Amino acid sequence: MQLEHLLGQIEKRPDRDYIYQRADYYCRLTADSPIDRTQWQSEAVRLKNQPMTGQSSYYHDAMEIARFFNGNLNWILVPGDTIHIPTLPSIVKSRPLVEGNVNSVVLKLDKNRHFLFVNDHLSWREKRNVAIFRGDLGFYKPNRDRFMSRWVGHPMIDAASTNCSEEHPEWQGQKLTIGEHLDYKFIMSLEGNDVASNLKWVMSSNSIAVTPKLRRETWFMEGTLIPDYHFVEVRDDFSDLEERMTYYIEHPEEAEAIIRHAHEYVEQFFDHEREKLISLLVLKKYFEVTNGHYQ
Repeated sequence: MQLEHLLGQIEKRPDRDYIYQRADYYCRLTADSPIDRTQWQSEAVRLKNQPMTGQSSYYHDAMEIARFFNGNLNWILVPGDTIHIPTLPSIVKSRPLVEGNVNSVVLKLDKNRHFLFVNDHLSWREKRNVAIFRGDLGFYKPNRDRFMSRWVGHPMIDAASTNCSEEHPEWQGQKLTIGEHLDYKFIMSLEGNDVASNLKWVMSSNSIAVTPKLRRETWFMEGTLIPDYHFVEVRDDFSDLEERMTYYIEHPEEAEAIIRHAHEYVEQFFDHEREKLISLLVLKKYFEVTNGHYQ
């Protein structure tokens, strides 16, 4: 009963076009998108029959929006860190930044972990001229192993793993709070199983996020971020990290411009009512293409 009223509100808003643009970014399905209907009938489930996911946050975040729709509509919800493109149109938290990812329809999932922002009271110039990294290592995170192998022990890099690596137990160090990270000018934001979960809060701080080329995205639309405008991009082998850090330390005005641009970017996610309307539009479009209707 609320759905039509909420969707109708979009048409009256001054940011109507922006809302539609965001929804189309997350759901790239069109009426011409090919769907194997036999496989769809086999794998899709009704909303009202959606089982609890292993990580319950995915279920609760998805159903917070899906509850506005008819429980007899069919969908496919893929929980967890998704780095593959499903063979059928599916609701996911993350998708690879490649051509042909149409079947990956992004919704704001696991949001309490990923959509965390900070109030940073230290200015850029008050922070330490050091890059900080704390994160776990593992089989699916070779980029973090490359970073650690190259930079552990360097005076400009405070790097440690938060788990015990069998090959390098000496890399394990003390975990730090988010507040303790904010003492550093540069915060490494390295993709793990999918995206780097700290990228959002780093970009809301007065520190600069540093990362190689981004390869996955979530509701944060990482694919729209501009290197050296919203964050500092380094080579995949991290060979230019010290050089890039030194440049911005010596050019603080340029560093502060990146921080301003990052703050401007994250602000678009602060309007909770608008975020809800965008989410509703994403599912509306998804159901129209997959089910032929959304009611």
